[in-house]
Amino acid sequence: MPKKTRRRQYSGQRPASIKDIARIAGVSHSTVSRALHDSPLVTRATAAQIQKIARDVGYRASAVARGLVTRKTRTIGVVVTTVTDPWVGEVLSGIELAAADHGYAVFLADSNADPAREKSVVQSFAERRVDGIVVTSSRVGALHTPMLSEMMVPIVLINNQHPGKFVHSVMIENLDASREATEHLIGLGHRRIGYVGDRYGHHSDAERFAGYREALQKAGLPFVPELVAHGDGKAEGGAPAMSRLLALASPPTAVFCYNDVTALGVLHAIHVRGLRVPADISIVGFDDLFFAPYTQPPLTTVRQPRKKMGQMAFESLLKLMSGEDPAEIKVPAELVVRESTAAPQA
Repeated sequence: MPKKTRRRQYSGQRPASIKDIARIAGVSHSTVSRALHDSPLVTRATAAQIQKIARDVGYRASAVARGLVTRKTRTIGVVVTTVTDPWVGEVLSGIELAAADHGYAVFLADSNADPAREKSVVQSFAERRVDGIVVTSSRVGALHTPMLSEMMVPIVLINNQHPGKFVHSVMIENLDASREATEHLIGLGHRRIGYVGDRYGHHSDAERFAGYREALQKAGLPFVPELVAHGDGKAEGGAPAMSRLLALASPPTAVFCYNDVTALGVLHAIHVRGLRVPADISIVGFDDLFFAPYTQPPLTTVRQPRKKMGQMAFESLLKLMSGEDPAEIKVPAELVVRESTAAPQA
């Protein structure tokens, strides 16, 4: 099988195909396919010869063609609320890292936190024949179930925001983490502790609020409704919510925030009033985003292992795609104490 014969039979003006390799090698298409997949049905010598021809002509396997045979595209879809959300970056990094380790490509789409768009994006991914889907901070949650039972596409939710249960999900331990955060403030001596939540009624907000109330009850402290204000999960909503708490006749001496971005707005509202953190008021966030160590002062917060959660979500999805039925995963969080919390002034 001289090299010049290959050149005469293949011009190189278009991508090489299995048909080209078969013609050069003088064998059938199926033999070439088996040789390229190291099938034991082809002798080692023949397989080595065919694989060398493939390298010489620059053959690359078509993922689309392979997918038609295996009914697998080796792709997954990931739906995020918004690519500008600082929480999303590390979660996505974990998903992509785990996916690459298993030979999967990742398609990304943005739902803009809109439930209708989220469902539409998920459906679009299914129509594109992705092997599985991961949805972060899902606004639809358990409502995906009937749709996906028809599409037969495995799905895993990360931090499902719908108040129903979705068995294939990776969730942070919101209740325990929020209880610990509030207990940290109680342990410092605070008795009037506020909560700045998210007015959109997400499941994570409900759980964090419940953890806050449980800690108060456990310490024998009364729940005071006027110490609760709601933002929108963003700094823009956190600032006016905190201003309402500061306008009280007896404002809180400490505040637990729904997330770190809310805490940014809370810190701004406090500084605008000429107050000091933590001398006048202590602040705790939730997430431990990249900026938390660099706020003034550095923010005490609850750390979510975002990259690990992304990896665990893909591993759970991989089990689903293999026919297994993984259980819901609850991930423990960690309280990171920095300089935004201290004992209240006498």
